[in-house]
Amino acid sequence: VQLQASGGGLVQAGGSLRLSCTASVRTFSTYGMAWFRQAPGKERDFVARIDWRLGATAYASSVKGRFTISRDIDKNTVYLQMNSLKVEDTAVYYCAAASARTLYASNTPNHWGKGTQVTVSS
Repeated sequence: VQLQASGGGLVQAGGSLRLSCTASVRTFSTYGMAWFRQAPGKERDFVARIDWRLGATAYASSVKGRFTISRDIDKNTVYLQMNSLKVEDTAVYYCAAASARTLYASNTPNHWGKGTQVTVSS
């Protein structure tokens, strides 16, 4: 599975961005997909995930209520709508896919895409 993320950019605090991630193959073998982020000098952190079949979602507490993850099954695409962005949301955002429930539930996906930079200015 190859994952291609897009939609990053520069935005002012309080603004919005939508990230997209398209899988290169049909995702019938994908249990779920997720977004992670890595700020400079910090570890990569979980942001949000979505069960591909059921659409159930989960979020990091730092983004809950501001970010929304969704998917388009026909387009093999997962989205991350980011609203009320804060300076501390600045990071490289990575799309990932998990092919098994255990990997999905433990936030340890086995497929990763290249990141897209999100920069939030004050």
